[in-house]
Amino acid sequence: MIEKIGWLGHASFKIEGDKVIYIDPWKLGRAEPADIILVTHSHHDHCSPQDVAKLQKEGTVIVTVADCAGEFRGDVRILKPGDSLKVDEVAIEAVPAYNTDKPNHPKANGWVGFIIEMGGSRIYHAGDTDLIPEMDEIRADIALLPVGGTYTMTAEEAAQAAERIKPEVAIPMHYGEIVGSRADAERFKRLCSCEVRILEPER
Repeated sequence: MIEKIGWLGHASFKIEGDKVIYIDPWKLGRAEPADIILVTHSHHDHCSPQDVAKLQKEGTVIVTVADCAGEFRGDVRILKPGDSLKVDEVAIEAVPAYNTDKPNHPKANGWVGFIIEMGGSRIYHAGDTDLIPEMDEIRADIALLPVGGTYTMTAEEAAQAAERIKPEVAIPMHYGEIVGSRADAERFKRLCSCEVRILEPER
């Protein structure tokens, strides 16, 4: 089961349940060792070898894309969009994440978001993405969606993504650090028909 989802600022999350999972750890303060670390793409605010190293213990599994893999040591597993794997009872699927009207995250790079299935719950971390057709196929109980604009979806586009995915709960991310503000998260909440939880960053 999922016991807790903590937002660590920007696009970083810690998910606690049957395993301790970190996604895109960056600028970490205190850090509990991770069972699994997921890294969506190679931009410095998502792929941070120093932060990943803080979390590693014997047996930590790192799941990432090909152009990040060389930054890490240990048990590193590479996925591209459409690939999936299991770490014990945790299922991880890589899904497309890309821009449609800006150059920062080209589809050709093969960067990803992740769907994590643990303890009967499905969590979708969208990665750095615009509103893309592939979201029509995504099913998740909890959706972590970027709302800050500039490099990713705006709050309005993220609300459209939530309408397609139909999660029970949506959590906004990718604001308050490099781009975007809490106002984007609040706007996203107003526009969504599902429950939205705006988390306070834990660092």
